[in-house]
Amino acid sequence: MGDMTRGSNVAGAGRRSREFPGWLYGILFILFDIAAVAILEVGVSLGASSRVTLSSPDVGWDFVGKMFNVHGPNFVFLLNVLLVGVLYLALLMLFNRFWIATPVLVAAAIVVAVIEHFKISIRYEAILPSDLNFLKADAGNLMGFMPAGAHWTILLAIAVFAVFVGLFVFLNHIDARRGRMFRGSDRQSKSINAIARLLLILVPGLFFGLYAMQVSTVGSWAKSLATAMGDKPSMWDSVYDAQRNGPLVAFMRQVNPKVMDKPSDYSEETMKQVVARYEKAAKQINASRKSSLTDSTVIYVLSESFSDTSRVPGLKVNKDSMPKIRAIKESTTSGLMLSSGYGGGTANLEYMGLTGLSMANFDSSLTSPYQQLVPGEHWTPTINQMWGAAKNSIGLHPYESSMYSRATNYKKFGFSHFYTLTGPDVISHQDRIDDSPYVSDAATYQSTLEEVEKSDSNQFLQVITMQNHMPYHEWYKDNDFTAESTTGEPLGKDEQESIETYQKGQAITDEATADFLDKLDKLDKPVTVVFYGDHLPGIYSSASEDDNNSLALHLTDYFIWSNKASDSQGVKINNAAYSSPNFFVAQAAEHMDAKVSPYLAFLTEMHEKIAAMEPPVVNKIQGWDRIPEGQSIYLDHAGNPMAESDFDEETKQLLADYRLIQYDITDGNNYLKDTDFMSLP
Repeated sequence: MGDMTRGSNVAGAGRRSREFPGWLYGILFILFDIAAVAILEVGVSLGASSRVTLSSPDVGWDFVGKMFNVHGPNFVFLLNVLLVGVLYLALLMLFNRFWIATPVLVAAAIVVAVIEHFKISIRYEAILPSDLNFLKADAGNLMGFMPAGAHWTILLAIAVFAVFVGLFVFLNHIDARRGRMFRGSDRQSKSINAIARLLLILVPGLFFGLYAMQVSTVGSWAKSLATAMGDKPSMWDSVYDAQRNGPLVAFMRQVNPKVMDKPSDYSEETMKQVVARYEKAAKQINASRKSSLTDSTVIYVLSESFSDTSRVPGLKVNKDSMPKIRAIKESTTSGLMLSSGYGGGTANLEYMGLTGLSMANFDSSLTSPYQQLVPGEHWTPTINQMWGAAKNSIGLHPYESSMYSRATNYKKFGFSHFYTLTGPDVISHQDRIDDSPYVSDAATYQSTLEEVEKSDSNQFLQVITMQNHMPYHEWYKDNDFTAESTTGEPLGKDEQESIETYQKGQAITDEATADFLDKLDKLDKPVTVVFYGDHLPGIYSSASEDDNNSLALHLTDYFIWSNKASDSQGVKINNAAYSSPNFFVAQAAEHMDAKVSPYLAFLTEMHEKIAAMEPPVVNKIQGWDRIPEGQSIYLDHAGNPMAESDFDEETKQLLADYRLIQYDITDGNNYLKDTDFMSLP
């Protein structure tokens, strides 16, 4: 009787459980793959709509729907599915159990999504490859990064995973195969299955690894694949980038960026020769100089989009929108700055100004040092560090602290405070003008002045304004600025509105900057200001259609000015008509009659031979794909382009040394770190 009962139970179980066919596993694989991608996307999107809207035309994450965009489908969603899928496949082969590998995948996706959510809640920044270094160095302090109410998020995540586990247990119960991928009891079958599983682990793993290593290199198959599938890097905002392109795609793009080619003669011995060469140059320069850079407070003012509208080809304006700055330029060291950007790329100009390094030396794959390079660097020498203790380095930017990962990078650069709208150090003045959404330059200058006045020490201050950031939409009352085309083709309505609004904002900046300098003039401590526009606003659509206008659309205004308490007020140095941000610190030292380090001596000599240098440029709003081919732009001191092939031997040596120096600092062995190359006398 007992045997009959057991037989009946087995027969019943057989009727309830059937082996899942291969095609059903295929469908379930795709569904759970998509589920994992969706979970990751929710992690960067739930309660974290992109805050940095600026001029971005499509803020938000229609992640799946944009595949069906009539204006051009985008398949970056499928790229994420592919990348998660190859990891999923490797897991399946590793465990050889569908109902074990799948929970592991889902659990990993949920954990990453929760971490993304926490990081965005605290710092408004997506997970970056540099965070892995933090885990190794400071994993014990992770609990300190839990936001308020974190336990509810964790409980929700556990509940979601419990639902998935319930589903997996049920499916495993009705699947007579119990999710086994490869089966076979005899020795030959086991051997074949083992080989097949190994191959299906190695091949996806190899694909994933090669993709990670090459996707950041222009011209590679991985980069071409990502671009073809719709990856559109949005490097100014890591959260928006993750929302727009998927967290995994955005993360992978920054795993292994190609920085620059290793110079063929790079070695410790070569770098010793470079140090010796410019120690000698520094002694020669310093023999006739009397001051020190750090005897003064130096303020770098990156004035958002500031440039002379009257220089735009094919455009006629009714009046000057920068008369006071024009007069200031006439009375001190000043000129035109060659910008690598048009309508964007602020952080790259900022990076060059702070480091003295040039984007022209980097590989075209490196589009944003602030995101791709700085977070992972072991040594980041910046000019503010010459002022000693971190308390003497102050940053101010009346916008998002997370934009371009500035909050993280400024701490790494050695700034004690970085005052922004979102903190943790909140900028003191936040006034807007009329209907403008951005903090006025006058308010930013007031915040800066207060920082200068409250310290007895000489300082370095980095100021990045926001007032003139695009877009421009009739923000200002009583705007009597007008613009018209001189080409015979009238300006479009939107173009004209943008230009005229921009002109008014520029005029307001002109007044505020002159007032700021007047107030600095009243201080009894020496102050020098390096003021520059980072790029032209991307509003000149008529002028940008003509490639012959490239140079004109990449020249902004700059000046180096000192107050009455300085010995260098009214100084005009030679060879200042043209420059680029990497040379500003050397020019400031010359303007201030200040002694130089071997590094500044090198930049001084470099600037004597090449007035300005930038990578190839385009007449379109700054994207995150640089021109992969073509010579970098080099200008002589009359503003004329120079061909690298025509350089004399001294210039060629300087350029070769520049690449050695930049490689050693950014991607090499940091041989210069243990020398006095960066040290002021």
